Amino acid sequence: MSKKSKVFLIDDHALVRDGLRSLITQQPDLTVIGEAADAPEALAKITKAQPDLILLDLTLGTSSGIELIKDLAIQAPKVPVIVVSMHDEMIYAERTIRAGARGYVMKSESSNQVIDAIHRVLLGKIYISDHVMAAIARKLGRPKTPDSPVEALSDRELQVFEAIGQGFSTSEIAERMNLSIKTVQVYFARAKEKFGVTSARELLRQAYRWHDSTISKSGEI
Repeated sequence: MSKKSKVFLIDDHALVRDGLRSLITQQPDLTVIGEAADAPEALAKITKAQPDLILLDLTLGTSSGIELIKDLAIQAPKVPVIVVSMHDEMIYAERTIRAGARGYVMKSESSNQVIDAIHRVLLGKIYISDHVMAAIARKLGRPKTPDSPVEALSDRELQVFEAIGQGFSTSEIAERMNLSIKTVQVYFARAKEKFGVTSARELLRQAYRWHDSTISKSGEI
């Protein structure tokens, strides 16, 4: 019998982890070696678990999935990461690949696509949907002008923008991101500039509208 590939799960929802674990353990060549609910727990466990692949969500309570991908690229550089998230692939796939991930699957996709992504990434390939791959290909050779203000945001600016859309205050965002209030205000000001708005109220309106649109597109496995 061939050796099973070991998968580590990172998601802050226990029900999602249960679903992924059940799906993965049904495969004859895969097993779940461990799991975590947030970034600190994941970083503490992964070295000991020594997985062959990591599945993680982008929203991890007070942790940033993108920042965790960057940390994992340093702590476990040989272990590929696949993002399994409710967030729109068109916005996040390229961003997470740049951070070091090797695949992106939306939670609204079928279970078969999750397994397909795992197998493909274990073979050393990158897994993203065909329409996102085509969109990335269209950008090649073109001037680097973002298609939307959201794409122009840095990873940290996007994290702040997401938190604004979820209704968090500046002080709450600072606590969640382990940053000073002044630093959060700088990210807030940069986001206003990139959205071409001059008032905090208008940026809040943009953030709420964007958050509502992403939620309407989300799904669960």
